[in-house]
Amino acid sequence: MTIRVVIVDDQAIIRSGLRMMLETSDDFEVVAEAVDGADAIIQARTHRPDIVLMDLRMPNVDGATATRKLMEMPEPPRVLVLSTYSADGQVFDALNAGAAGFLLKDLRGEELFSALHVVASGGRVFASDVLQNLVRRAVRRMPVRVHGLNAKVAALSESERKVLALVGMGMTNEQIAKELHLAGASVKTYVSRTLAKLGLENRTQAAVVAYTVGLTRTAAGEDAAADTW
Repeated sequence: MTIRVVIVDDQAIIRSGLRMMLETSDDFEVVAEAVDGADAIIQARTHRPDIVLMDLRMPNVDGATATRKLMEMPEPPRVLVLSTYSADGQVFDALNAGAAGFLLKDLRGEELFSALHVVASGGRVFASDVLQNLVRRAVRRMPVRVHGLNAKVAALSESERKVLALVGMGMTNEQIAKELHLAGASVKTYVSRTLAKLGLENRTQAAVVAYTVGLTRTAAGEDAAADTW
């Protein structure tokens, strides 16, 4: 299915560049552009897009406020923030408003395409440093019970630990499959089995566990970060 997108940015050159990028793929249809948050609400109500690609800093109505208004629609679109800035305050404003993700404008075209597919399918996607900050905040505020956790992780198979580390870095199943040269179905099985063995409910908890026991730092260095979950 074609993913219908509204592009929201107060800079015409940014809107034009994003449109041209998306129109290189048959997977996406840009149904409208908006110059600020107020216009975004109008365009979303008129065109009923699947995703609103939302800037944050705009005149009149900012992106977080517009996102909050969009979430009040009977069937709200998914909102993917695309910003130049990644200050914690802005990230949390956007997430609290209901955004499904937060990316920076320096991303490549294929990264944007992948992110749009993730968000359209119900997932969440974040720039690497943004997700690392979110995980660190979660660890500080809601620390995982570490008693017995290292032993449980150690009891995982080598493949399961590798998958857990990559989940902790925010990779999707598709990205993990490519990284480890596995079939997508195999990765899905590894993820489900690992969650069950560790007594976890979702990938977000798995990311916190991977960070807590040091798997993400082992896999990609102390400054490693995650992209999606």
